[in-house]
Amino acid sequence: MTPEEKMLERFTREKLKRKGGSLFDLEETEEDAPLTHLGQSLTFEEDAKGVDDFDDVELTDEDGLFSDAEDRPRKRRRSSADPENDASDVEEDGQPERKKTKAEVMKEVMAKSKLYKYERQQAKEDDEDLREELDRGLPDVLAALMGQPLRPPPPPAPSIVAPNGDFSINPDRAALLNGGDREKADKDYDARLRQMAMDKRAAPTERTKTEEEKAGREASRLKELEASRLRRMRGEESENEDEPKQLSEGVEVDEDFVEDDAAEFGLNEPRKNNEKLILEDEDEFEMDDDLIASGSEPDVDEHESSDAEGAETRSGDHAQDDEENEFVRGVLSRDENGRPEFASGANAVGESKATQLAYSYPCPGTHGELLKVLKDVPVSEIPVVVQRIRAHHSPQLDAENKQNLAKFSAVLVDHIAYMATLKQPLSVIETLIRHLHSLSRTYPETIATAFRSHLQTLHSTNVLNSGGLVLLTAIGSIYPTSDHFHQVVTPAITLMARWLGMSTLRGPQDLATGAYLVALCIKYQQLSKRYVPEAVRFTLGALLSKTPAEDLKPHIANLSAMSDLWSTKSAFTEIFSPSATEVLKNRNQKKAFQRLHVLLDQARLARRPLELHHHKPLAIKTSIPKFEESYNPDKHYDPDRERADSAKLKAEYKRERKGAMRELRKDANFVAREQLREKKEADKAYETKYKRLVADIQGEEGREKNVYEREKRARKGKR
Repeated sequence: MTPEEKMLERFTREKLKRKGGSLFDLEETEEDAPLTHLGQSLTFEEDAKGVDDFDDVELTDEDGLFSDAEDRPRKRRRSSADPENDASDVEEDGQPERKKTKAEVMKEVMAKSKLYKYERQQAKEDDEDLREELDRGLPDVLAALMGQPLRPPPPPAPSIVAPNGDFSINPDRAALLNGGDREKADKDYDARLRQMAMDKRAAPTERTKTEEEKAGREASRLKELEASRLRRMRGEESENEDEPKQLSEGVEVDEDFVEDDAAEFGLNEPRKNNEKLILEDEDEFEMDDDLIASGSEPDVDEHESSDAEGAETRSGDHAQDDEENEFVRGVLSRDENGRPEFASGANAVGESKATQLAYSYPCPGTHGELLKVLKDVPVSEIPVVVQRIRAHHSPQLDAENKQNLAKFSAVLVDHIAYMATLKQPLSVIETLIRHLHSLSRTYPETIATAFRSHLQTLHSTNVLNSGGLVLLTAIGSIYPTSDHFHQVVTPAITLMARWLGMSTLRGPQDLATGAYLVALCIKYQQLSKRYVPEAVRFTLGALLSKTPAEDLKPHIANLSAMSDLWSTKSAFTEIFSPSATEVLKNRNQKKAFQRLHVLLDQARLARRPLELHHHKPLAIKTSIPKFEESYNPDKHYDPDRERADSAKLKAEYKRERKGAMRELRKDANFVAREQLREKKEADKAYETKYKRLVADIQGEEGREKNVYEREKRARKGKR
């Protein structure tokens, strides 16, 4: 035997000896020398307990094995072999080591590979055991972080000693064999089966996308958003308007499905709590952190506290609520947290900045009711009151709250205009506009109707006060202003253009109002870049008026902004030259004049005068003499090849036409002869039949006449 075969035989005997001590092995082997390799022992007795990892024995706490974290088996360190020992290895019988064959080397490599693989598996199992132990304590850690009292641990189940030392039997089965309740065991089995079927880990998850796939998906989403905005800006219909409506999961919607009105007004759908707000479209803007809670808190269930993923599943389900739930968190009192109707809100409530404010307010349905609610409330605390009204009347708490909040959203539109007329702080008004922006995603039709009613009033009176200006500003912040036609934005732009085009400057108030309206027009057309002639006319008129230079700074800024906005228009030169340049020159506005002059020069250079199409020059036709070898003076020769081909084609056509007419005449004559022959045959047959019938009739008449004559003579003879 080779040295390797001897080593393998010793290793096998050592394993058989170790396996003899197993619980299920009744055979014992004799003692043998320990197995060594490269001067190191291969008995695998690193642990003090002397237990082999290959033994198929279930270890319990009663055995005292692995009871402490320090006694857990860890990944063994691979001993570095001394290269000198390889050269000094000799067989036990004193013979020198011979050269190993390829098969022996491969067997040794395979044995080492299996050994290393076993070590890695053992280390992985140890890590899994440690991870499971940490996961079992995760629900208690989450409960402690959320400030919830720790539940007492369930009483330990009575230890059941397996009969005959069989440690592999299931404890529940052992209890059932010892006379346990059969019905309770069946119920527990059904509950565990349902829990296993509903386990989130049983569902397949999506494949983790690469960075390129994520970037491509984000680019396609932005491309779709931009294409949708451009279609709305051009007034085109949506591409999927005629297709059947489908839900986000791909299921076709039935006929009774009511489409969300938010899309009709250019607004996005209500955003879920677990979705991060991404500012990509012009009709979106971020809400303040003090208005929206950061997220939902996971709820730890008593029966599922040992599974961390169960808590994540429940928190994910609660995160699918409507956007209205974002205002519920952080505004409830400690007493309300314990009430069941406010159970969906946050449990931890911070100390309110305005302690004198109530935590609950009625939901006003009219502006007068809102004024009564805000009667004793400071102006700076109005957003807090609005926030608490939205929280305590969330549609999640009661189905009727949805209608109440719809009325309240229309009341907020009225109150914004009311606050502007009273010269109240713009920061508070801006916060209420943000509330309106959030509500417009849920109640788009109600808020749009309220805005349109105010615009109708402004159209009829043709007077723009501070309330009207704030409403126009809110419209530009809430709705998309680049649409070709919009139910709210289009009337607002028409109102501003009408005021700028028909009003006359009577004082500083009109100048300030006009400057603000022109700035709003520029903001409205920031994306679509549509030309508003009334804005240019009013700005130039204000600059031509006898107004101090200090009061004209907003108009000069508006003129510069308009020149930058419409610099790509083909009529840019006609819009701003020469009126705008002359006005700026007379007003001694060097910076604005220089900027406009540069833009006008660039526009003139980019222009190209009208001209004819640039055709490719045609070469002069040349007539090359053509010599015919078989020239015939009676035959016509045309030097123009095209004309000769045309004449040839005409002659061929004429010849074919004559032949066709000749054939047609022959066919017509043949058809006429055949018709005449058939007619003659028919006439001959008719004549023959006619003569036969006449002869038969005449013969019959002769016979009857002869009978009559005989009878007549017979009568005369009797007389």
